[in-house]
Amino acid sequence: MPPLVSVIIPNYNHAVYLKQRIDSVLDQTFTDLEVILLDDCSTDNSKDILMQYKDEPRVSAIEMNKENSGSTFFQWAKGVALAKGSYIWIAESDDYAAPTFLEETVGWMKKYPSAALCYVGSVIVDHAGGVLHSDWDKWTKKEQKSSQNYSVFDGREFALEYLIWRNYIYNASAVLFRRDLFYKIDASYQLFKYCGDHYFWSELARYGSVIKLYKKLNYFRQHTE
Repeated sequence: MPPLVSVIIPNYNHAVYLKQRIDSVLDQTFTDLEVILLDDCSTDNSKDILMQYKDEPRVSAIEMNKENSGSTFFQWAKGVALAKGSYIWIAESDDYAAPTFLEETVGWMKKYPSAALCYVGSVIVDHAGGVLHSDWDKWTKKEQKSSQNYSVFDGREFALEYLIWRNYIYNASAVLFRRDLFYKIDASYQLFKYCGDHYFWSELARYGSVIKLYKKLNYFRQHTE
């Protein structure tokens, strides 16, 4: 049987963070997964680090581009094409995750099978993993006071309120989404240099509800350079 979750790790010159990223995926409490490692012709020692995982049974593919594609969004599409799971997690190579990220997001996606995606809150960290104090999650006061630790939105309404004028899903590493919906969306997001993710989430939300989980299970790296 295919794994339930395909984890795509698209890398470019993030050798210094790669081991922490990959290990944070392999150390998940949820284990029904495959890991797809992609490198976009890095010029650092990323390839050496990736090859350390060639005998890891959950790593189903290690793909290394001979030329740089010029866009992380091309790598997203390449990873999904290789994926076998029902759900996709694009785990950016310089981020990392809490051990229960998949256990919790998969649980909510199973509870709401019509959901297009589930996303979590993020801890913002610097290059060394130090916590940066910034309210990136933009949870409303009402949401913060609620005893319920999640919300489920109609996807189109969510897109109108949270994705048209601003992007509340600011980091791919915080999202689990349904693979079958990937092939329904407009591939124009691949042509964007910076905001392709914004367009991608907006398109994806058209095809199902959106689950917003008020837990910080993602560690989103911010760089000063």
